[in-house]
Amino acid sequence: MTTSEEQTIWVPFDILEKFMRDVFMSIGVPNADAEVCAEVLIEADKRGIDSHGIGRMKPIYYDRIKDGIQFAKTNFEIVRETPATAVIDGHHGMGHVISKRAMQMAIDKAKETGMGMVAVRNSTHYGIAGYYALMACEAGMIGVNGSNARPSIAPTFGVENMLGTNPLTFGMPSDEDFPFVLDCATSVTQRGKIEWYDRAGKDLPPGWVIDEAGKTRTDTHQILKDLVTGKAALTPLGGLGEETGGYKGYGYATVVEILSAALQQGAFLKGLLGLENGKRVPYKLGHFFIAMNVEAFCDLADFKKTTGDILRALRESKKAPDAERIYTAGEKEHLAGLERKDKGAPVNPALRKAIDTMRAECKLSDYHFPWDA
Repeated sequence: MTTSEEQTIWVPFDILEKFMRDVFMSIGVPNADAEVCAEVLIEADKRGIDSHGIGRMKPIYYDRIKDGIQFAKTNFEIVRETPATAVIDGHHGMGHVISKRAMQMAIDKAKETGMGMVAVRNSTHYGIAGYYALMACEAGMIGVNGSNARPSIAPTFGVENMLGTNPLTFGMPSDEDFPFVLDCATSVTQRGKIEWYDRAGKDLPPGWVIDEAGKTRTDTHQILKDLVTGKAALTPLGGLGEETGGYKGYGYATVVEILSAALQQGAFLKGLLGLENGKRVPYKLGHFFIAMNVEAFCDLADFKKTTGDILRALRESKKAPDAERIYTAGEKEHLAGLERKDKGAPVNPALRKAIDTMRAECKLSDYHFPWDA
């Protein structure tokens, strides 16, 4: 039997990025904003994070805009501001646009005051969190950001999905070819990865998801439905119970929830379900963005060298007998970028169907993909 991987076709990044931009524009996203959205999504594919690239274009952005629960035009309102901080209301516009502008505000403030923080409410899914941490790194700063999300994670010893996958992301410049970027959910896995398994027709590994009785589940397609209805929940980073440290993931997810809701007085926990009185409504996500100007603490070159020395020492430490190498955060994504540079992004049959649907509905007949032949 032919597997989804065997049917995968690689498509150049520039074609997919332009296609996504034109799709966004066709459903009302202004040109400049469409470019930002496409740029953030294609960056995920370039870094090998297929759970957050073009695979999410249709279900997370295209469909939500068409359903009226996300707005194509973004109203970026500054609610409160000081020299070092700001609170933003995104009014349910494009999360990528809101977040890029918010992180740039944090960076600009950090240039003046040493540190800057911007809290956002009423936003939408913003793509890979690492994109915004990388913005800080490129400016010679440390970047920290996070976001809450619709309920998915059950608290330790619980079975009800209460917390989102709530990424907590750090980016730090180094003297190597790539910065240190830790970009991961505070759950064992996240919806985007489960969606990837679903597109590939695979069952989930045990331990990622539990049912209402606390038993592990692997039936990918049904799990995606049951996460919405509350009949399934993700396990926090560390897994079930306390023996393997599940309370740590639960705790960090709660930290992100508080910083994504309390400072900006936004929605939280079940308020992020996207449902009110049985009707679909915007998800009302909150984010936070922190930039720390390294030059306010020490010389940037010295910081980069120390960071690089730490990372190199870790990679050069003694390996396990069956391990080929040790990695540091951001390295695999860098290597994926080098490997994919001339290949592009992988598109499996399920994703091709989604792309074909958007192309037809948006009347973008000028686009021709390898599978058209």
